[in-house]
Amino acid sequence: MEGREARALMARLRRDAGRVAGEFGLRYRAIEAERPGVNGHYGLCTSDAVIRIRLRHATTGQALKYSSLVSTLCHELAHLRHFNHGPLFQAFYLKLLDWARTERIYVPGRINAPGRMPRAAGPRQLELFRAISRRP
Repeated sequence: MEGREARALMARLRRDAGRVAGEFGLRYRAIEAERPGVNGHYGLCTSDAVIRIRLRHATTGQALKYSSLVSTLCHELAHLRHFNHGPLFQAFYLKLLDWARTERIYVPGRINAPGRMPRAAGPRQLELFRAISRRP
């Protein structure tokens, strides 16, 4: 992924973050691309409301699918309200993801080319996540 490509991707993520945050009354200071070489997490939300998103796969170096980036973005936005991974966080994260799906921001199962909106995927991926997140 070239610098120009990464900048365009981050611009799209920032637009979508603004829409999601605006809908739920969330405030963040910045949305940034994670530094190259950071592979321990997909995203990070700091206590001063800076969100960082990793754009590349840790082992292949390939660009992550936009749906994966949006899922991570919603996860990190949910930390703005619940700075943990407890049940309230999980419920709020799923609420953000559901809303992003209805707005066609989150479209799992498809690679989203910039400027092109893919067909909506079925609900299976989100249902699987919910089932996994409910396990003890």
